[in-house]
Amino acid sequence: MSDCVIFQERTTKNGMKIGHATLNRPSALNALNMDMIQALMPQLLAWQQNADICMVILDGAGEKGLCAGGDVVAMHNAMASNPKAMPNSLQCFFTEEYKLDYLIHTYAKPFVVWGGGIVMGGGMGLMNGASHRIVTDTSRMAMPEINIGLYPDVGGSWFLNNMPPGCGLFLGMTGASMNAADALYVNMADYFIPNDLKNQWLANLDDLPWSQNSAANKDQLSVFCADLHQQHQALLPQGKVEALQDELSALALETTAAGVAKRILSLKASDDKWLDKAQRTLQTGSPISANLVFKQLHNGQSMTLAQCFNMELVMSCRCGEFGEFQEGVRALLVDKDHQPNWRYPTIESVPNEIMVWFFDSPWQANEHPLSTLGKE
Repeated sequence: MSDCVIFQERTTKNGMKIGHATLNRPSALNALNMDMIQALMPQLLAWQQNADICMVILDGAGEKGLCAGGDVVAMHNAMASNPKAMPNSLQCFFTEEYKLDYLIHTYAKPFVVWGGGIVMGGGMGLMNGASHRIVTDTSRMAMPEINIGLYPDVGGSWFLNNMPPGCGLFLGMTGASMNAADALYVNMADYFIPNDLKNQWLANLDDLPWSQNSAANKDQLSVFCADLHQQHQALLPQGKVEALQDELSALALETTAAGVAKRILSLKASDDKWLDKAQRTLQTGSPISANLVFKQLHNGQSMTLAQCFNMELVMSCRCGEFGEFQEGVRALLVDKDHQPNWRYPTIESVPNEIMVWFFDSPWQANEHPLSTLGKE
């Protein structure tokens, strides 16, 4: 099991240790599976308790990315063998994944995620809880779940709401990809460091005067990363999202998912393939997913992080039961015919009672698998 995540402890110049975890499924773009979660959770907890560990790093093996998401093909197979039921393996996976994401969000020590290459779906969940989120010239980030009949989970109800007005709705409903400049603008990253400086960055970490004081360690790591960001920010790619901010702000004023979609489809940019692709994804994506994005972000505005994960576990399990998610994965990744047979033809035609069902918990409050999150 441990082969799917490589763990190292680097000894710094002054004898402190840096915990370094590397997701190790490069042939699958480091897609997150249950074995990886079950390897990461106890090790991260042990490092958090170890006074000699001054900080933790999470990255991905290979050159292609940190993590392209969860292992949704395995989920498809579980759903296909349990039609109209909530597969136990899905409930277990989402429960443990969200516990891991929450641990990273609340980690007691500096936690760095190197977000080079592809960072999507479950990878965004791992990255967004980190205290220090680094993007590079190769970073390509997205929450593309609308393509597979899911929705931006892994804390999306929290972090999409932590963006400038309307940006979370746009990115969630279109699955649009972000480069490093976009990620910095929408609060999905903290620092930009060129990808080819990674080894130098790692080596220089060993020289810092680490201590057992987590607050001091976080501060000096921030200064160190900010200095590199300052030196190299001229190399940032041209972002796409900020230029649309005035139009995106108007999305936040819409009162229905259909209203948001109509505004997104009316956006215009001269010769902008990025925007064209985002609009096409919204048009061909799951109408149920578009409604789920709208409702989860509306609900999430008044929720704590733990409450967001509680809501998302209900939504994810309902997605595993309903069939839209299964069909989306089939069309995109199993049969690869790119012809999903969505349950409803348009965003407007999704009945309100169906949306209510997606948020209706199958558990009593004290039986919810994440009921103790944030209360330990």
